[in-house]
Amino acid sequence: MSGNWQKIRLGDVLTRSGEAGAGVVEGACMTQAWPIVKLGEVLHHRKVFITIEDTLEYVRPKVKLHAQGIELRDRVSGSEIKTKKQQVCRASDFLVAEIDAKMGGFGIVPIALDKAIVSSHYFLFESNQEKLIPDFLGYYCKTKAFRDQVTAQGTTNYAAIRAGDVLEYVMPLPSIDEQQRIIARISTVQLQLQKADKLRGSVIAGLHTLCRSLIINDPDTKQMVVAELVKQRPPNVNVEPDVSYQFAGVYSFGKGVFKGGVKTGTEFAYPKLSRIKSGDFIYPKLMAWEGALGVVPDECDGCVVSPEFPVFEIDTTKVLPDVFDVYFRDPSTWESLQGGSTGTNARRRRLNPTDFLKLKVPVPSMTTQRKLAAIRQHQNQIHRINAQAESGAVLASLLNKLLS
Repeated sequence: MSGNWQKIRLGDVLTRSGEAGAGVVEGACMTQAWPIVKLGEVLHHRKVFITIEDTLEYVRPKVKLHAQGIELRDRVSGSEIKTKKQQVCRASDFLVAEIDAKMGGFGIVPIALDKAIVSSHYFLFESNQEKLIPDFLGYYCKTKAFRDQVTAQGTTNYAAIRAGDVLEYVMPLPSIDEQQRIIARISTVQLQLQKADKLRGSVIAGLHTLCRSLIINDPDTKQMVVAELVKQRPPNVNVEPDVSYQFAGVYSFGKGVFKGGVKTGTEFAYPKLSRIKSGDFIYPKLMAWEGALGVVPDECDGCVVSPEFPVFEIDTTKVLPDVFDVYFRDPSTWESLQGGSTGTNARRRRLNPTDFLKLKVPVPSMTTQRKLAAIRQHQNQIHRINAQAESGAVLASLLNKLLS
């Protein structure tokens, strides 16, 4: 079947908006020619327990949701492990989380986590490697076709998956040679995507550094109190029980404002909310010191936030929103926020609006600010390309085309 493969064009992978991965390995969806088998025909459920010894150190894995793989959770002494009966993972096992499977809590155990331990709330399956290469299953379990089978098993947050359920799932099974060819081609695409992600990340970081330098090094930059530059807007939305509200949030570590979930008025206790506008500046009082501050982007215009998020209108005759966004997204700025935060517990520090308004920020000349805003436009374009060509989404699209 290898003659049906087409060349992979990285440009197709990276730039197609709304159809990430379209055109990649065109015409290679060949599952109709492959037999469909139950996992029970190629996997064996291994259920062997060991007794944990207090004097030994053990490695525990973390099964990431959304089929994002398995990584190191921690290394602990046996004396810290309460449940003394544990299972031992082997490299290339298919590991499934009993509760989180319907959220994509499964994957192939990497070599680095060989001999890691898991509780009885996980299932371990060995592959018959004469029929199934573990990495092929590792790719297939990321597809919508596989995940739909898992989510169909439970309808509540606590609906558990059983080992017998897993063995009833089905998958296409090409020959071992074909599996090897598919694995090699997908691995090549992954490497290309990782290189592209790294390059775009470097460009974005460089542009941020340039913008930061413009603010600090402009000879006309002057220190101004935040209260001179913004005006706080009080909550202005009366909550109604039967109305749906589109919420926004702010990522920590300078990652900006994002559109969150939709909730009805019966799903939260706040009597009032704040309607935010593009160009506003917001932050959560509790996490601001950790870099959770940002200017509201266009896509979040009209969203709401709780009273725990102070909302500030920026006086654009004095400072452009891009300047505020660059300054408060920079890690070197977050240290100054800790001084204004209150609370004895580090995780409970709060940045109150009165303290925020007392802060001083560097404000360059309006000419420099406009240059900075133009650079940010280019930076945002790269961010949008990143979103369209995010490697995880491209890979998922590719896998769905190849294997579903």
